[in-house]
Amino acid sequence: MRNKRIKLFTAAGMLLFGMIVILNLPNKAKSELYLGEPTVFIHGYKGTANSFGFMLNRFEKKYGWGNKGLVYRISKEGKIRDYNLSKGQHAPTFVQIILENNRASFADSSEWISNALGHMQEKYDIDSVNLVGHSMGGILSVKYAMDYAGEDYPQVNKIITIGSPFDGIYSEEYFHIHQDAAAMDLKPGSLALQLLKEGTFPANMDVLSIGSAGDAIALPESVQALRTIIPNSNLQEIMIENVKLGHSALHENKEVDKMIHSFLWQDAGQ
Repeated sequence: MRNKRIKLFTAAGMLLFGMIVILNLPNKAKSELYLGEPTVFIHGYKGTANSFGFMLNRFEKKYGWGNKGLVYRISKEGKIRDYNLSKGQHAPTFVQIILENNRASFADSSEWISNALGHMQEKYDIDSVNLVGHSMGGILSVKYAMDYAGEDYPQVNKIITIGSPFDGIYSEEYFHIHQDAAAMDLKPGSLALQLLKEGTFPANMDVLSIGSAGDAIALPESVQALRTIIPNSNLQEIMIENVKLGHSALHENKEVDKMIHSFLWQDAGQ
């Protein structure tokens, strides 16, 4: 009889424990919440996973600034695939967006990016992000902030543009080689660039522009054309006077790493 009572009490205890666990389980949305404000990294024209992959590896494993919690891959048809790498265990969380069609127009690319960010808001309850974009990715970051950020998509706290040619690429030879939709938008005087300059940039959004004197793609004058879009009170500019620091080397430069950290997280004590 005593053994039966023990078994009954044990079974009842296990049932009660199971009910407590079930009642306290968070729903899917809450279980995937991230700590901190995610920072989204957007590659440029013809960019790949490697464009920010090595930088994010440094941020996570060398500096200990956070973890790459999410990767979004967007197919050539605009289909979104999200990969939750580590459940956002540390803040700030880094998010990488990779466009398989890395030569699409500003309009198509920014729409795909907005869809990914909208998905982040819906699935992960992320309402605010920082954006970091290299080259055309910086232009797309600004375009997203101007055209999409709002109630249906995450707001933008801060933006960093790295080697982004806001007045276009001045080399005529460049366009003898590149003749796709994105290249046409990157031509000086293109309709896409004109529309960007005619738009209204949101108030109370800080932007850091980083360029290099050694960048043969995004020349300093083109990088500094961001002044025609961003009010002076919202814009910080750093032009690195290093003639050996080229366009693609900007996201592999440790000094640039420090600039990103200082602008985005230093004030927050990260």
